[in-house]
Amino acid sequence: MASLTRYDPFSDIARFESFRDIEDLMRDFRLVPSWRGAETAPPIRIEVSETDQAYALKAEIPGVRKEDIKVAIDGNQVMLSAEVRRETQAQEHNMLRSERYYGQQSRSFTLPQEVDDSQAVAKYNDGILELTLPKKPGTAPKQLQIQ
Repeated sequence: MASLTRYDPFSDIARFESFRDIEDLMRDFRLVPSWRGAETAPPIRIEVSETDQAYALKAEIPGVRKEDIKVAIDGNQVMLSAEVRRETQAQEHNMLRSERYYGQQSRSFTLPQEVDDSQAVAKYNDGILELTLPKKPGTAPKQLQIQ
């Protein structure tokens, strides 16, 4: 004999541990492009860590030449941008098909403390951009005493 169980529509969402997991789930519900094979560039994903002296940033920017990546620092604001070019060719029934994607990706964020841009270092290897952003001395966030 079969037993009945109550369906909980939120049980799948409850198991997610971060907002990124929910974003990945919702990405599947986007409208299908009007033509098959249409792709958009993936977003620049970043990881930022902090020490007493500097911020360390890793950004995933696969398939981009280092000449096409720009990094701008303005105080405690960091802006990343990359020009993405994707080209594929396929042979279909005596017809050559060429699909191309050209576009601009960008990402900006604010750090808690100003960055010494004269000492900043950027390296790009195997699709990973690594930035070392030293903190500017004397610009630590100030804590106010509550009276």
